[in-house]
Amino acid sequence: MRRNTRWSLLIAASAAFLSLYPAHAQSPLARRLDRVLDQPPYDRAIWGVVVMDSAGKVLFQRNADRYFAPASNTKLVVTATATALLSPDYVAHTDVYGTGVLEDGVLRGDLVIYGRGDPTFDQRCYDVDTLAFGACDLRWTRVEAIADSLVARGLRQVGGAIVGDGSYFEPHVVHDAWETYDLNWWYAAPVSGLGFNDNSVDITWQAGPGVGAPAVITFDPDINYFQFENRTSTIGAGQPRTIDFFREPGTLRVWAEGTVPLDTASHREYFALPDPNHYFATALRTVLARRGVGVSGPTLSTTDSTRYREARGAPALATVTSRPLSDMVFPILNSSQNWFAEMLLKTLGREKAGEGSWEAGIRVERQFLIDSVKVDSTAFHLHDGSGLTTHNLISPRVLAQILAFTWRHPNRAGFIRALPRAGAAGSLKDRFRLTPLQGHVLAKTGSIQHVNSLSGYVERSKGGPLVFSIVLNHHTARYADALKQIDSLVVAMAR
Repeated sequence: MRRNTRWSLLIAASAAFLSLYPAHAQSPLARRLDRVLDQPPYDRAIWGVVVMDSAGKVLFQRNADRYFAPASNTKLVVTATATALLSPDYVAHTDVYGTGVLEDGVLRGDLVIYGRGDPTFDQRCYDVDTLAFGACDLRWTRVEAIADSLVARGLRQVGGAIVGDGSYFEPHVVHDAWETYDLNWWYAAPVSGLGFNDNSVDITWQAGPGVGAPAVITFDPDINYFQFENRTSTIGAGQPRTIDFFREPGTLRVWAEGTVPLDTASHREYFALPDPNHYFATALRTVLARRGVGVSGPTLSTTDSTRYREARGAPALATVTSRPLSDMVFPILNSSQNWFAEMLLKTLGREKAGEGSWEAGIRVERQFLIDSVKVDSTAFHLHDGSGLTTHNLISPRVLAQILAFTWRHPNRAGFIRALPRAGAAGSLKDRFRLTPLQGHVLAKTGSIQHVNSLSGYVERSKGGPLVFSIVLNHHTARYADALKQIDSLVVAMAR
């Protein structure tokens, strides 16, 4: 009996010891990855890493089930959910209605543009091959298509107002968790049922002709949309550059202040505008004027879904469709376009839960992750679609499970095409160069303060891809150095 007790104690002690050092800890893969993960100064940071095969078998893990701020790896959730729940050919329709009759070329009422979440009214390429037929759009192409359709219907004069109606989505257009300063910029542009040019204006600036002169600042599209003051000055070459742009919250009062050295190259910024529905209506009004169509009333906007309900019950005067879902997904993953991600999240809410809101979109994502991907319901806590807020929390295991699920999904083509490829156009263009992985890593990047992430696939000659998720939190390394360390980890795992 005493002998059996000693054996039991020995077995228990051995099991306890082995639990501290899982089986993979002795594998060549684990030794390679541990060396990279434990290099100073990254040994003071928190790493979350999962490596699995495409069938979901885990090959390596560290802190796989802890919460991490994922930054733009959050975009994997909204794009994977849309890939699985919406048709690859899904399109959003933008319709134009009249509140009165159209007779003798005159619309006896308001002209109402009703958007259903189309983000593709912009100037953008939707493929790595920018020379491919149909890959790129010009800024005005689809707004002009609406105007041309109205002219073809015989419209020559709008007797009332021109109205941008964004009520397909919730009235709340700015996320509560986004920082106030961020609201000035493209990556936190407001999210409504209508959107033009990413709900931003392109600002190009450069030094003035001499010291003391204001900087030269131009806008595109230049439709006299806002009140602007140039408070900048040009200074001598080699001096600090301090130029910045500001907007009085909720208004169209914009100004620039600060200094621009003479030797500064031209820069381009993308500045968000507060009312996407009014912005769209202004853009259409501009195009209609070019075609000789006058508007007697003002330019207005609304997010009240009841205001023009009766008008929406009549046949539309004009309709234009968005690019398909696969094209909407492309900028979200390939170039990490935040506004597209938020528009898609609200679209999921409207299409699958009947409400075009952040809250409804998150509910749809959550149900998809639990029911379809079979992830732990306590392993993620999401707030937006883009990853801009640090309130998003998710485990690396969930990110890897999403990728493995999507790899096996029959509608995966658009998702895989959109992922940046190492060495090709996109956010991995300058990474993994001169390594065996150039051209063979497809992954989504992520970066906010003290956070970097990379999750995706490593292509292999046989056996399907490696699926991985790497999330680095609470580090103080330089941005470029953190990326190099993450890339070294991917190279080590692929050896």
